[in-house]
Amino acid sequence: MPGDLIQVLKQFDITEPTPIQAATLPDSLAGRDVLGRGRTGSGKTYAFLLPLVARLMESDRRRQPKRPRALILAPTRELVAQIDEALAPLAEVAGLRTRTVFGGVGQHPQAQALKAGVDVLVACPGRLEDLIQQGLCDLSAVEVTILDEADHMADLGFLPAVRRLLEKTPAGGQRMLFSATLDGAVNVLVKRFLVDPKTHEADSAQSPVTKMDHHVLHVQHEQRVPVLVDLTSAPGRTVIFTRTKHGAKALTRQLNARGVPAVELHGNLGQNARTRNMDAFHSGKATTLVATDIAARGIHVDDVALVIHADPPAEHKAYLHRSGRTARAGAAGTVITLMTDQQVRDVRDLTRAAGITPTTTKVSGPNHEFLRVLAPGERILVAGGLGTELASGNGDSGGNSGQRRRSGGNGGGGSGQRRGGGRPRTGSAPASGSESSGRPRRSRNGRPSGQGGPSGNHSAASFSGRRSR
Repeated sequence: MPGDLIQVLKQFDITEPTPIQAATLPDSLAGRDVLGRGRTGSGKTYAFLLPLVARLMESDRRRQPKRPRALILAPTRELVAQIDEALAPLAEVAGLRTRTVFGGVGQHPQAQALKAGVDVLVACPGRLEDLIQQGLCDLSAVEVTILDEADHMADLGFLPAVRRLLEKTPAGGQRMLFSATLDGAVNVLVKRFLVDPKTHEADSAQSPVTKMDHHVLHVQHEQRVPVLVDLTSAPGRTVIFTRTKHGAKALTRQLNARGVPAVELHGNLGQNARTRNMDAFHSGKATTLVATDIAARGIHVDDVALVIHADPPAEHKAYLHRSGRTARAGAAGTVITLMTDQQVRDVRDLTRAAGITPTTTKVSGPNHEFLRVLAPGERILVAGGLGTELASGNGDSGGNSGQRRRSGGNGGGGSGQRRGGGRPRTGSAPASGSESSGRPRRSRNGRPSGQGGPSGNHSAASFSGRRSR
């Protein structure tokens, strides 16, 4: 590895490779085609960025207008931004110019950057195809091509576009494909575009993170929102997953109305709203992110102590990717699935397929003592939450209304003394996170009672509070 890149890693306290990095780097640095599989949070991003930058540093070719030297394809704009963020310090020390390309924003800045010349293009397939068809981009000079989250691209129906794009790259270039799972759809790409690839699987396809505790809370339907309010009002960052966009929006409003600063992330939001909401969550202004599966991959926020499946996902791969938002880079984390009476069989089948054995606890409501074990610390609420405009992405400003007061109320957190840090694992395991996780102090204005949802329909849309007829 070039010494300059090692120094960049040291700035982020990265001194030892993860298993997927140690397995793939010898081959990828040597220019071999690589097929790498590692679970979410295993370090796949650096596993392909480091050899990409190293090989471009060694190359005697120079960037040209409209003709990038390297291409990274990713399924979502959030993942594109995440990859570009990790790439930036490596590219800077190597003197490389990078550009992201995705839809939902104007194409003019992207086209201008391509015209000026870029070394590394990080792109979503749809917008990149548009730019190529307009004559604004040419992939004929690509030396290295990388596909990240190839299985997710298959799930989203992007494989035809991916195939068309790969066919526009030179056949002799290096190609690397990284994925959390290697199924039939991914194998089609491997056979078509990778030449004698070296395959590395750093862990089993269903390998759960060893520092991740899995819990199922058996609750009555009308207690779901009150239980979520209690868990998310404890110290630390939380990511909640719902099954639908409508459910994410409705639950975000309910949490903010009850004093939990929350933002949403789903496909109905424009790019500016997505960026604004993620910035609020990164900074700690929002302590809870309510998302659909769009955030199950690629979204990395330090010190996410708790992941909650408010709606159990439809299949086990989604469960594992959602859960991977916590317990990253060696940290500990807790994963909770809310389960109603009607979901018992589905959740049992889901966890079995995911290869985990969760601890199941019947919880009567937000005052149940086990919630303090899962999410210890004082419960603190902020009047008005984050502010509905910012939380829903409908305005440029939000803000906390009302005066913040410390809680001394019933069910707040035991002693009333603020406990530092993120949530520890249950039992004797060490705590994860720190007091610097960014959770603002909140006022206690009484524990709200939950609104009942549909008695039979347990989809995310039931968080709207409307009863089905």
